[in-house]
Amino acid sequence: MRLRRKQALWRAFRARRDLMLIQDNTARIRPEDILVVCTLRNERIRLPYFLKYYRDMGVSHFLFVDNDSDDGSREFLIGQEDVSIWHTTASYRKSLFGVHWMNWLARKYCHGHWTLTVDVDEFLVFPFCDTRPIPALTDWLDNSGLRSFSAMLIDMYPKGPIDAQPYREGQNPFEIAEWFDSGNYMISTNPEYYNLWIQGGPRARLFFNDDPFNAPSLNKIPLVKWHRDYAYMHSTHMLLPRGLNFVYETEGGEKASGALLHAKFLNTFVQKTEEELQRRQHYAGSREYLAYHNRIKDDPELWCNWSEKYINWRQLEILGLMSKGNWA
Repeated sequence: MRLRRKQALWRAFRARRDLMLIQDNTARIRPEDILVVCTLRNERIRLPYFLKYYRDMGVSHFLFVDNDSDDGSREFLIGQEDVSIWHTTASYRKSLFGVHWMNWLARKYCHGHWTLTVDVDEFLVFPFCDTRPIPALTDWLDNSGLRSFSAMLIDMYPKGPIDAQPYREGQNPFEIAEWFDSGNYMISTNPEYYNLWIQGGPRARLFFNDDPFNAPSLNKIPLVKWHRDYAYMHSTHMLLPRGLNFVYETEGGEKASGALLHAKFLNTFVQKTEEELQRRQHYAGSREYLAYHNRIKDDPELWCNWSEKYINWRQLEILGLMSKGNWA
Protein backbone atom coordinates (compact mmCIF):
# COMPACT_ATOMS: atom_id res chain seq x y z
CA MET A 1 0.00 0.00 0.00
CA ARG A 2 2.89 2.36 0.64
CA LEU A 3 3.98 1.90 -2.97
CA ARG A 4 0.46 2.62 -4.22
CA ARG A 5 0.34 5.79 -2.17
CA LYS A 6 3.70 6.93 -3.54
CA GLN A 7 2.47 6.22 -7.06
CA ALA A 8 -0.69 8.24 -6.44
CA LEU A 9 1.33 11.16 -5.12
CA TRP A 10 3.69 10.96 -8.09
CA ARG A 11 0.74 11.04 -10.51
CA ALA A 12 -0.61 14.06 -8.66
CA PHE A 13 2.77 15.79 -8.90
CA ARG A 14 2.93 15.06 -12.61
CA ALA A 15 -0.67 16.23 -13.15
CA ARG A 16 0.19 19.68 -11.78
CA ARG A 17 1.41 20.49 -15.30
CA ASP A 18 -2.20 20.24 -16.52
CA LEU A 19 -3.24 23.16 -14.33
CA MET A 20 -2.97 26.84 -15.23
CA LEU A 21 -3.42 29.23 -12.32
CA ILE A 22 -6.17 31.76 -12.99
CA GLN A 23 -6.69 33.34 -9.57
CA ASP A 24 -4.49 32.79 -6.52
CA ASN A 25 -5.95 33.87 -3.19
CA THR A 26 -4.22 31.12 -1.21
CA ALA A 27 -2.18 33.72 0.72
CA ARG A 28 -5.45 34.55 2.48
CA ILE A 29 -5.73 31.03 3.94
CA ARG A 30 -5.28 31.06 7.72
CA PRO A 31 -3.99 28.08 9.75
CA GLU A 32 -7.41 27.26 11.22
CA ASP A 33 -9.39 27.61 7.97
CA ILE A 34 -11.57 24.83 6.62
CA LEU A 35 -11.08 24.36 2.88
CA VAL A 36 -13.09 22.96 -0.03
CA VAL A 37 -11.43 21.28 -3.02
CA CYS A 38 -13.63 20.83 -6.09
CA THR A 39 -13.36 19.99 -9.79
CA LEU A 40 -16.12 21.32 -12.02
CA ARG A 41 -17.22 21.75 -15.60
CA ASN A 42 -20.15 23.92 -16.73
CA GLU A 43 -21.77 24.42 -13.33
CA ARG A 44 -22.48 28.15 -13.50
CA ILE A 45 -26.13 27.79 -12.47
CA ARG A 46 -25.22 25.78 -9.36
CA LEU A 47 -22.28 27.81 -8.09
CA PRO A 48 -24.10 30.64 -6.24
CA TYR A 49 -26.00 28.32 -3.91
CA PHE A 50 -23.03 25.95 -3.50
CA LEU A 51 -20.81 28.79 -2.34
CA LYS A 52 -23.48 30.26 -0.05
CA TYR A 53 -24.22 26.88 1.53
CA TYR A 54 -20.63 26.12 2.44
CA ARG A 55 -19.79 29.69 3.44
CA ASP A 56 -22.75 29.64 5.82
CA MET A 57 -21.49 26.30 7.18
CA GLY A 58 -18.07 27.74 7.98
CA VAL A 59 -15.85 27.02 4.96
CA SER A 60 -13.22 29.76 4.54
CA HIS A 61 -11.61 29.05 1.17
CA PHE A 62 -12.43 27.22 -2.06
CA LEU A 63 -9.87 25.63 -4.38
CA PHE A 64 -11.51 25.03 -7.78
CA VAL A 65 -10.22 23.18 -10.83
CA ASP A 66 -12.22 24.32 -13.85
CA ASN A 67 -12.12 21.64 -16.53
CA ASP A 68 -12.59 23.98 -19.51
CA SER A 69 -16.07 25.30 -18.77
CA ASP A 70 -17.70 27.35 -21.51
CA ASP A 71 -20.83 28.45 -19.62
CA GLY A 72 -19.29 31.30 -17.58
CA SER A 73 -18.39 29.23 -14.49
CA ARG A 74 -14.81 30.45 -14.43
CA GLU A 75 -15.78 34.07 -15.06
CA PHE A 76 -18.29 33.95 -12.21
CA LEU A 77 -15.64 32.74 -9.74
CA ILE A 78 -13.05 35.33 -10.71
CA GLY A 79 -12.94 38.21 -8.27
CA GLN A 80 -14.25 36.31 -5.24
CA GLU A 81 -11.71 36.72 -2.46
CA ASP A 82 -12.18 33.30 -0.85
CA VAL A 83 -11.75 31.46 -4.17
CA SER A 84 -8.62 30.26 -5.95
CA ILE A 85 -9.01 28.87 -9.48
CA TRP A 86 -7.01 26.66 -11.81
CA HIS A 87 -8.02 26.00 -15.41
CA THR A 88 -7.28 22.91 -17.47
CA THR A 89 -8.13 21.60 -20.90
CA ALA A 90 -6.63 18.19 -20.07
CA SER A 91 -8.57 14.93 -20.07
CA TYR A 92 -10.83 14.42 -17.06
CA ARG A 93 -10.63 10.66 -17.62
CA LYS A 94 -6.83 10.61 -17.72
CA SER A 95 -6.69 12.61 -14.49
CA LEU A 96 -8.55 9.71 -12.83
CA PHE A 97 -11.71 11.81 -13.02
CA GLY A 98 -10.10 14.80 -11.35
CA VAL A 99 -8.46 12.84 -8.50
CA HIS A 100 -4.88 13.60 -9.57
CA TRP A 101 -5.60 17.34 -9.82
CA MET A 102 -7.33 17.46 -6.44
CA ASN A 103 -4.63 15.38 -4.75
CA TRP A 104 -2.06 17.88 -6.00
CA LEU A 105 -3.94 20.91 -4.72
CA ALA A 106 -4.57 19.21 -1.39
CA ARG A 107 -0.90 18.27 -1.06
CA LYS A 108 0.26 21.81 -1.81
CA TYR A 109 -2.34 23.93 0.01
CA CYS A 110 -4.31 21.79 2.47
CA HIS A 111 -1.65 20.26 4.74
CA GLY A 112 -2.86 20.62 8.33
CA HIS A 113 -6.34 21.79 7.32
CA TRP A 114 -9.67 20.04 7.59
CA THR A 115 -10.49 19.72 3.91
CA LEU A 116 -13.81 18.91 2.27
CA THR A 117 -13.60 17.37 -1.21
CA VAL A 118 -16.98 17.52 -2.93
CA ASP A 119 -18.69 18.05 -6.26
CA VAL A 120 -20.82 21.13 -6.90
CA ASP A 121 -24.00 19.05 -6.50
CA GLU A 122 -23.01 17.54 -3.11
CA PHE A 123 -24.12 19.14 0.17
CA LEU A 124 -22.82 17.88 3.51
CA VAL A 125 -25.20 17.37 6.41
CA PHE A 126 -23.94 16.03 9.72
CA PRO A 127 -25.15 15.63 13.32
CA PHE A 128 -26.42 18.93 14.76
CA CYS A 129 -25.76 20.79 11.48
CA ASP A 130 -28.96 22.77 12.03
CA THR A 131 -27.35 24.43 15.07
CA ARG A 132 -23.59 23.84 14.70
CA PRO A 133 -21.24 24.78 11.81
CA ILE A 134 -18.54 22.58 10.29
CA PRO A 135 -15.84 24.04 12.63
CA ALA A 136 -17.79 22.63 15.59
CA LEU A 137 -17.65 19.20 13.95
CA THR A 138 -13.95 19.44 13.16
CA ASP A 139 -13.16 20.65 16.69
CA TRP A 140 -14.92 17.57 18.04
CA LEU A 141 -13.09 15.31 15.56
CA ASP A 142 -9.76 16.84 16.63
CA ASN A 143 -10.56 16.36 20.31
CA SER A 144 -11.57 12.75 19.60
CA GLY A 145 -8.33 12.01 17.74
CA LEU A 146 -10.15 11.37 14.45
CA ARG A 147 -8.69 12.35 11.09
CA SER A 148 -11.52 11.53 8.69
CA PHE A 149 -15.30 11.73 8.55
CA SER A 150 -17.56 9.72 6.27
CA ALA A 151 -20.79 10.72 4.56
CA MET A 152 -23.09 8.46 2.60
CA LEU A 153 -24.20 9.93 -0.73
CA ILE A 154 -28.00 10.20 -0.82
CA ASP A 155 -29.55 10.82 -4.21
CA MET A 156 -32.31 13.42 -3.95
CA TYR A 157 -35.05 13.77 -6.57
CA PRO A 158 -38.38 15.53 -7.18
CA LYS A 159 -41.85 14.00 -7.24
CA GLY A 160 -42.83 13.82 -10.87
CA PRO A 161 -40.62 14.16 -13.96
CA ILE A 162 -37.19 15.59 -13.12
CA ASP A 163 -37.53 18.17 -15.89
CA ALA A 164 -40.94 19.45 -14.77
CA GLN A 165 -39.62 22.21 -12.45
CA PRO A 166 -36.85 24.47 -13.76
CA TYR A 167 -34.00 25.10 -11.35
CA ARG A 168 -33.18 28.79 -10.87
CA GLU A 169 -29.70 30.15 -10.22
CA GLY A 170 -29.14 30.63 -6.49
CA GLN A 171 -32.09 28.43 -5.52
CA ASN A 172 -31.84 25.75 -2.85
CA PRO A 173 -32.02 22.61 -5.04
CA PHE A 174 -33.81 20.71 -2.29
CA GLU A 175 -36.85 22.92 -2.73
CA ILE A 176 -37.30 20.82 -5.88
CA ALA A 177 -35.44 17.57 -5.14
CA GLU A 178 -37.11 16.83 -1.78
CA TRP A 179 -37.33 13.03 -1.92
CA PHE A 180 -34.95 10.10 -1.39
CA ASP A 181 -34.88 6.32 -0.96
CA SER A 182 -34.98 5.48 2.74
CA GLY A 183 -33.91 1.87 2.15
CA ASN A 184 -32.77 -0.31 -0.74
CA TYR A 185 -29.02 -0.18 0.08
CA MET A 186 -26.33 -2.86 -0.04
CA ILE A 187 -23.27 -2.57 2.21
CA SER A 188 -20.04 -4.57 2.18
CA THR A 189 -16.46 -4.07 3.30
CA ASN A 190 -13.58 -3.72 0.85
CA PRO A 191 -10.96 -6.18 2.19
CA GLU A 192 -8.13 -4.42 0.37
CA TYR A 193 -8.63 -0.81 1.49
CA TYR A 194 -10.86 -1.47 4.54
CA ASN A 195 -13.49 1.03 3.38
CA LEU A 196 -17.21 0.38 3.21
CA TRP A 197 -18.81 -0.12 -0.19
CA ILE A 198 -22.42 1.11 -0.42
CA GLN A 199 -24.72 0.80 -3.43
CA GLY A 200 -28.42 1.26 -3.96
CA GLY A 201 -30.94 4.07 -3.94
CA PRO A 202 -32.76 5.29 -7.04
CA ARG A 203 -29.81 4.83 -9.37
CA ALA A 204 -29.56 1.12 -8.57
CA ARG A 205 -33.35 0.78 -8.50
CA LEU A 206 -33.96 2.38 -11.90
CA PHE A 207 -30.78 2.63 -13.95
CA PHE A 208 -29.01 -0.56 -12.85
CA ASN A 209 -31.95 -2.72 -11.82
CA ASP A 210 -30.65 -5.59 -13.97
CA ASP A 211 -27.06 -5.21 -12.71
CA PRO A 212 -27.16 -3.67 -9.19
CA PHE A 213 -23.59 -4.65 -8.34
CA ASN A 214 -22.40 -2.23 -11.03
CA ALA A 215 -24.48 0.63 -9.65
CA PRO A 216 -22.56 3.75 -8.56
CA SER A 217 -20.84 3.71 -5.17
CA LEU A 218 -22.43 5.82 -2.46
CA ASN A 219 -19.73 5.58 0.22
CA LYS A 220 -17.68 8.77 0.63
CA ILE A 221 -14.97 10.07 2.96
CA PRO A 222 -15.15 13.74 1.98
CA LEU A 223 -13.85 15.44 5.14
CA VAL A 224 -10.22 14.79 6.11
CA LYS A 225 -7.63 16.50 8.32
CA TRP A 226 -5.26 16.61 5.39
CA HIS A 227 -1.61 15.66 5.41
CA ARG A 228 0.64 16.14 2.39
CA ASP A 229 1.27 12.38 2.27
CA TYR A 230 -2.42 11.44 1.96
CA ALA A 231 -4.00 10.58 -1.38
CA TYR A 232 -7.46 9.74 -2.63
CA MET A 233 -7.43 6.61 -4.75
CA HIS A 234 -10.88 6.57 -6.36
CA SER A 235 -12.98 9.72 -6.11
CA THR A 236 -13.56 10.23 -2.37
CA HIS A 237 -14.61 6.60 -1.88
CA MET A 238 -11.28 5.60 -0.34
CA LEU A 239 -7.86 6.98 0.39
CA LEU A 240 -4.45 6.08 1.72
CA PRO A 241 -3.20 5.47 4.36
CA ARG A 242 -5.86 2.80 4.86
CA GLY A 243 -6.48 3.77 8.48
CA LEU A 244 -8.39 6.82 7.21
CA ASN A 245 -11.00 4.44 5.79
CA PHE A 246 -12.00 3.09 9.24
CA VAL A 247 -15.01 5.38 9.50
CA TYR A 248 -17.69 2.86 10.48
CA GLU A 249 -18.75 0.85 13.50
CA THR A 250 -15.95 -1.00 15.29
CA GLU A 251 -15.56 -2.78 18.62
CA GLY A 252 -15.28 0.66 20.19
CA GLY A 253 -18.78 1.57 19.04
CA GLU A 254 -20.48 3.34 16.18
CA LYS A 255 -18.56 6.27 14.73
CA ALA A 256 -20.21 9.56 13.87
CA SER A 257 -21.02 10.02 10.19
CA GLY A 258 -22.90 12.37 7.91
CA ALA A 259 -24.57 12.42 4.53
CA LEU A 260 -23.98 14.15 1.23
CA LEU A 261 -27.31 15.21 -0.21
CA HIS A 262 -26.85 14.75 -3.95
CA ALA A 263 -28.70 17.29 -6.11
CA LYS A 264 -27.90 15.67 -9.46
CA PHE A 265 -31.48 15.03 -10.53
CA LEU A 266 -32.80 18.44 -11.52
CA ASN A 267 -34.03 19.60 -14.93
CA THR A 268 -30.41 20.40 -15.86
CA PHE A 269 -29.62 16.68 -15.69
CA VAL A 270 -30.92 15.78 -19.15
CA GLN A 271 -28.64 18.30 -20.87
CA LYS A 272 -25.71 17.27 -18.67
CA THR A 273 -26.22 13.62 -19.60
CA GLU A 274 -26.17 14.39 -23.31
CA GLU A 275 -22.99 16.45 -22.94
CA GLU A 276 -21.16 13.76 -20.98
CA LEU A 277 -22.15 11.04 -23.45
CA GLN A 278 -20.51 13.07 -26.19
CA ARG A 279 -17.36 13.79 -24.15
CA ARG A 280 -16.88 10.17 -22.94
CA GLN A 281 -14.75 11.37 -20.04
CA HIS A 282 -16.37 9.38 -17.23
CA TYR A 283 -15.72 5.96 -15.75
CA ALA A 284 -16.04 2.86 -17.98
CA GLY A 285 -16.67 4.86 -21.13
CA SER A 286 -19.45 6.85 -19.42
CA ARG A 287 -21.43 3.64 -18.87
CA GLU A 288 -23.27 5.30 -15.99
CA TYR A 289 -24.39 8.22 -18.18
CA LEU A 290 -25.51 5.85 -20.92
CA ALA A 291 -27.74 4.08 -18.39
CA TYR A 292 -29.16 7.45 -17.32
CA HIS A 293 -29.83 8.52 -20.89
CA ASN A 294 -31.55 5.29 -21.90
CA ARG A 295 -33.87 5.34 -18.88
CA ILE A 296 -34.63 9.05 -18.62
CA LYS A 297 -35.66 9.47 -22.26
CA ASP A 298 -38.48 6.94 -21.69
CA ASP A 299 -39.55 7.85 -18.15
CA PRO A 300 -37.94 10.84 -16.40
CA GLU A 301 -39.47 10.10 -12.96
CA LEU A 302 -37.49 8.67 -10.03
CA TRP A 303 -40.18 8.95 -7.36
CA CYS A 304 -42.00 5.81 -6.23
CA ASN A 305 -44.46 4.82 -3.50
CA TRP A 306 -41.59 4.05 -1.10
CA SER A 307 -39.90 7.43 -1.53
CA GLU A 308 -39.50 9.53 1.63
CA LYS A 309 -39.60 13.32 1.86
CA TYR A 310 -36.49 14.85 3.43
CA ILE A 311 -36.95 16.68 6.72
CA ASN A 312 -33.59 16.97 8.49
CA TRP A 313 -30.47 15.13 9.67
CA ARG A 314 -32.32 13.54 12.61
CA GLN A 315 -34.60 11.76 10.15
CA LEU A 316 -31.53 10.32 8.40
CA GLU A 317 -30.16 9.11 11.74
CA ILE A 318 -33.44 7.40 12.63
CA LEU A 319 -33.32 5.65 9.25
CA GLY A 320 -29.73 4.49 9.91
CA LEU A 321 -28.23 6.49 7.06
CA MET A 322 -25.96 8.54 9.34
CA SER A 323 -25.03 8.61 13.01
CA LYS A 324 -24.03 11.06 15.72
CA GLY A 325 -21.92 8.32 17.36
CA ASN A 326 -20.83 9.56 20.77
CA TRP A 327 -20.96 13.24 19.84
CA ALA A 328 -23.43 14.98 22.12
